[in-house]
Amino acid sequence: MKRRITKIQAGVGRQLLPFVPIYEQLVAFYRQAIVSNRLMPDDRVDSITQIQRRHRVSRETAKRVLNQLESEGYIIQRAGKGSFVADLGPKLRRWGMVLPFFSVQYEDLVARISRLAGLAGREVVRYFDYNNWEEEIRLVEKMQEDRYEAVMIVPTLDESRTWEFYSGLSPKGCRLVLLDHTMSYRDFNFVIQSYDLGVVRAMDHLLSRGPGGVAFVANEGWTGRNMVLELMTETYRMALLGKRPGFEPVIFERATLVDAADLRARGVTGIVCCDDVSAIRAVGRLREQGVAIPGEMGVVSYGNTDLARYFTPALTSVDPHNEEMARQVAAFLSAEGESELIQYVVQPELVVRET
Repeated sequence: MKRRITKIQAGVGRQLLPFVPIYEQLVAFYRQAIVSNRLMPDDRVDSITQIQRRHRVSRETAKRVLNQLESEGYIIQRAGKGSFVADLGPKLRRWGMVLPFFSVQYEDLVARISRLAGLAGREVVRYFDYNNWEEEIRLVEKMQEDRYEAVMIVPTLDESRTWEFYSGLSPKGCRLVLLDHTMSYRDFNFVIQSYDLGVVRAMDHLLSRGPGGVAFVANEGWTGRNMVLELMTETYRMALLGKRPGFEPVIFERATLVDAADLRARGVTGIVCCDDVSAIRAVGRLREQGVAIPGEMGVVSYGNTDLARYFTPALTSVDPHNEEMARQVAAFLSAEGESELIQYVVQPELVVRET
């Protein structure tokens, strides 16, 4: 006889939403347990009586939950024996990718992963959660329900809100890997880059040009508060304080606010931009105001995408090695059978060009 899984916690009512019918919430609860492989094929599902006791609902509601799960193909009810998890069949040869916002760097990373996925016979589908942790969870759950083979997630700022969700997922279910950055998931699969090291290398380069200060240009298009921008900004502040304690941090929320007269008055001779697009806009604005680049002002971007290489003047840029990240992700997701814990940190490299 198959074992009965007891990992599903009682008291689902703690998370119930008043505007969603109770039976729908319970169906979603058991469905998620199945698609995440906390309940495996042929495992016994709670009986009507057990659902009544565990979730404090009526017999009619419990019966409706099981009937709905069966109609959706998640369970099989056997007269006189109980309800059991159905075999859901093979997963789709599809990898989902959840991003918190659009950037040319992420566009480059997605393109590289998609190329390698194609060589492995997989398709990559991209989604945006717009830096909303609830939407991130919803998207991952939906892809699990849709039988995606794997999901890649660039986490939102609120990682503490998603910790319990990811920690409760079965390693036998849809493969998950965190990308680009993470602060919380030290016991989870990830392929990330060291943003702080990249910013420090950009600062070292600009500060080596002379005794002046350095400003930082953010990107207002990156939705809401996000970990990438906050990490880069804080690293910029710390590096400036440690190496040029006499200079106050100068932070522009967007490149169009860069003002040559203000920078000259503050003794700033270098600018770090959070991405290639912001750097191109900053360079254009400074040149319009009569600033010689790199003679009077050095500029370093982060991303090293095609924009950095082909813009005139070619941008000095921090290369996050997206190709290396893509190779590691593709190798992990394409591996046969159960794999060991993968935790890979890519070291960024400063590529010095004309700015």
